[in-house]
Amino acid sequence: MTKTTLFLLISFCVLFFLTIYATANDKPSSYEEIYPEIGYKTVEDALGEFEQHFKQKLKLPLRIPPISFSHHFGRFSDLDDSFEVKFINEKLSENHYKINVRPITNEIHKSEKYAVKTFELKNGIVATYMTISGFNVLVFERDDWQYMLNIDKRVSDKVTPETLLDLANSIDY
Repeated sequence: MTKTTLFLLISFCVLFFLTIYATANDKPSSYEEIYPEIGYKTVEDALGEFEQHFKQKLKLPLRIPPISFSHHFGRFSDLDDSFEVKFINEKLSENHYKINVRPITNEIHKSEKYAVKTFELKNGIVATYMTISGFNVLVFERDDWQYMLNIDKRVSDKVTPETLLDLANSIDY
């Protein structure tokens, strides 16, 4: 065997074992690392940005769904003037709840084909319950904002439309 062939063989083996070692020891990034990379921050910081942008306070539901969450993040986007709160569970991916808020002037229009039922909130506002892309969603408008409470469909046995209605009603504090 020539020196060149021997060198290439040894180099290939070293590279192969380093790749296997690196892959075996490669740990997935934590949510604390991933979410800030895509614009999320603490709910308080994102809410502060939203309120400063619009120069008014935003009321959020006081209650959350009766399922466990390991993390919560917030994000404000001045591109579409939206605010999002995301509750997730790193061990139970189905435990996923989002609150989206945007000005009524920039609302997402409710499509009749997704609407399942309407409810009346305790303040008289009509809310529409819809199913969209793996989520059950309660949409309503109040104080010049459109609210969307989104829950993963996989927990619909624990978080019913009535539960989302209770969450929406918890804004009145």
